[in-house]
Amino acid sequence: MVSKPRRLIVEGADDKRVIPQIIEAHGIAWGETRAEAIVHIEDYDGVENLMKAIGAELKRSELQALGIAIDADEDWAGCWRSLQQAWARSIPNFPETLPEEGLITKMDNDIQFGVWIMPDNRSRGMLETFLSYLVPEPTDAIWEYAQAAQRLGASFRDVHRDKAQMHTWLAWQDPPGQQLHLAVKQQILRPGHPKAQAFVDWFRKLYSL
Repeated sequence: MVSKPRRLIVEGADDKRVIPQIIEAHGIAWGETRAEAIVHIEDYDGVENLMKAIGAELKRSELQALGIAIDADEDWAGCWRSLQQAWARSIPNFPETLPEEGLITKMDNDIQFGVWIMPDNRSRGMLETFLSYLVPEPTDAIWEYAQAAQRLGASFRDVHRDKAQMHTWLAWQDPPGQQLHLAVKQQILRPGHPKAQAFVDWFRKLYSL
């Protein structure tokens, strides 16, 4: 079995596919195969499963660094409180407030531990909210029309608004309807935005890249 000392746990498959593309777009080679990947990403199919998995992840014998990337959804502060209540006693220097640049701290056994709450450690939202920052022309009429869909009668729930807007906008690009990670790889979404740079800075520091 290949040792995976650097690990990142995420909520879903889209996170698992998008993050390597963001990192590579900033000049950090990810690796051609799963075995060569600079960081092993594990998706836990939802925040509840992810939260339950943290303890087992921290007990991995080969572990050097563990990152957690989760969605704020409608309440980033509540998401942070849940992590704090679960792990503040076990993880040294666990701060009262999540740093805007993301949490990175070192545990007693020298494992690096990090948290990033999508989209930017301060706002409501999710992966698609983060990706909306990468829309090349946010004042473009097509993006504004996608944002107006709910007002025009679209029936999706508020909690899915950012997801619906992003996929609606991607449906009108060339080629239409690309998956999120391919939209980043093909520069339909532009990963040079400062919000993306902030995430990459956190990632680079956490994993000593």
